[in-house]
Amino acid sequence: MTGSDREIHILTYNVHKGYCSGNRRFMLESMRERIAETGADIVFLQEIHGTAIKSKAKRRKFSYPDQPHFEYLADQAWPHFAYGRNAIYRKGDHGNAILSMHPFVSWENIDVSIFPRSSRSILHGVIELPHKATRLHTLCVHLGLLEQERKEQLQTLTERIDQHVPRDEPMIIAGDFNDWRSRAEHHLHDDLGLEELFVNLQGRHARTFPVWAPFLPVDRVYYRGLQPESCNRLASGHWRDLSDHAALFGVFKLE
Repeated sequence: MTGSDREIHILTYNVHKGYCSGNRRFMLESMRERIAETGADIVFLQEIHGTAIKSKAKRRKFSYPDQPHFEYLADQAWPHFAYGRNAIYRKGDHGNAILSMHPFVSWENIDVSIFPRSSRSILHGVIELPHKATRLHTLCVHLGLLEQERKEQLQTLTERIDQHVPRDEPMIIAGDFNDWRSRAEHHLHDDLGLEELFVNLQGRHARTFPVWAPFLPVDRVYYRGLQPESCNRLASGHWRDLSDHAALFGVFKLE
């Protein structure tokens, strides 16, 4: 873990399938550089391609990598990764991924799709940290756009945590909740005892969408069994030219 052997640096980022806002340019190489510069121990990714079938002409024009995009982003920095598909189509698939400096004990992708044209999932990985062989539960989420959809998905998330995450093991849930009305608090704070990183340290959820003028607080970092140290929204400079979402960075200490 970065810095102290009890510190965990995390990043969550909806990468918009590697494209900038408006899909004008393919920015995956620049995303890889920016993400690596954060020095995060664990990276939560949403809308990341597993398979993307492109013509040779498009591959040359846009510099598409031949490997799965989550592996391309992991590069040399994160030797361990897990990927869960939540959308499959004729020329590929995309979903959630978790990149980690530390090995996974296990991981599972949970389908939480409610509607056929809105495929969603929760990727639950258990990572073994070097500090006293601590098991850290990491859940990468991308919830639906409709409130009724999210309500059912949050109930599934609550049940997953109740049944598979022991109370004495630390946990981080990060991703794109599409929850601009902050309805997730009832499930995650009241029912499960989770805190949200930016609310705890800055008094409100980070506004992350759209990146050029963020006003919707859709991306979140919830946690339990950890001590929050710092947080930062990455929406300016080079980050502004990448995905349509801002990335969120946070630092925790093991209790």
